[in-house]
Amino acid sequence: MLRHVFIIGSKGIPAKYGGYETFVEYLTKRKITRNIQYHVACKVTNKVNSKGRFDYNSADCFNVYVPQIGPAQAIYYDISALIKSINYAELHNIKEPIFYILACRIGPFMNCVVNKIHSMGGTVYVNPDGHEWMRSKWSYPVRKYWKFSEKLMVKNADLLICDSKNIEKYIRSTYADYKPRTTFIAYGSDVEKSKLGNGDSKIVSWFNHFGVNAKQYYLIVGRFVPENNYETMIREFMKSSTSKDLVIVTDVRKNKFYKNLSLKTNFKNDNRIKFVGTIYDKELLKKIRELAYGYIHGHSVGGTNPSLLEALSSTKINLLYDVSFNREVAQNGARYWSTKNGDLSNLINNSDALNSYDIDKLDELSTNRIVSHYSWDKIIKDYEYVLRVKK
Repeated sequence: MLRHVFIIGSKGIPAKYGGYETFVEYLTKRKITRNIQYHVACKVTNKVNSKGRFDYNSADCFNVYVPQIGPAQAIYYDISALIKSINYAELHNIKEPIFYILACRIGPFMNCVVNKIHSMGGTVYVNPDGHEWMRSKWSYPVRKYWKFSEKLMVKNADLLICDSKNIEKYIRSTYADYKPRTTFIAYGSDVEKSKLGNGDSKIVSWFNHFGVNAKQYYLIVGRFVPENNYETMIREFMKSSTSKDLVIVTDVRKNKFYKNLSLKTNFKNDNRIKFVGTIYDKELLKKIRELAYGYIHGHSVGGTNPSLLEALSSTKINLLYDVSFNREVAQNGARYWSTKNGDLSNLINNSDALNSYDIDKLDELSTNRIVSHYSWDKIIKDYEYVLRVKK
């Protein structure tokens, strides 16, 4: 029997950036079994393109128009995509379809949605992601909505697929009254090395443009938000005695947090600290990771973070904020720091003094961790088992 799986909640494929988008890219591109047909919702902001369907990675992709209505557009998008998916399944008389919803944004509407899908013999899977309701970018009322929405998504879903064991534990304990059915399937990482050589013109030009040298910089990659501990990382780096640079790959345009952080830390007076913007060339970013001396990861809001997986597979020394989600992923393949004054700066100084044997040992442990638990090949097999076997 051909299993039809409708994927709701990513911005769509081809993936330019983003965790969910990359996940859907690999899920469709690396498909192993022939009896799964993916249908992928793709967000568009141009109404002219809203009715289009196209084939990509052998997936049936369909455009969903979303107006610019602030935080509510995520809710609008998921509901619109679900309506389109349900109508398509009914029109084509699809038997036992699976609707896989990424993130917990439409909780208040879930009971109605699930009842409709069950009436047509379908099932609803949900990926609860991390703790969206904890993110500082949202106002208090929006955060309250995300938490309430999460509760109702958990209550009504047929299965919750958690990409972190700690998220699964949180779901099962917080919503024990609902007896949620859960399973753990991690997010994946590409373990292949960059196609760019060390002397490739792309990386040489990038180094020259920003005045950076191979193995002479620590690297940070991630969204520029307070919960990623940028203030601690920058303050502590400024306290350290390292002669290496701190290269920060992120988007700070129109960002009040950047201005406030500049005033609080005066990081612009430290020539080692270099904000270099975003990098959408995946091979270039991978090479930048490989040629970094070390990677610093400050993410504090749960789930399996894609940037962390990529760093563990590419960068030899990884310095991670000590929180359960990060320890779950890296285990003994990384070194850990807290927000305690002087903790990270001392760890940076100590990391500078590591000998080649210790560095290579960390590299071996982190790489093996990714290969054995987070390679896309493993993740795809785990997903296809759930999509084909479990109901």
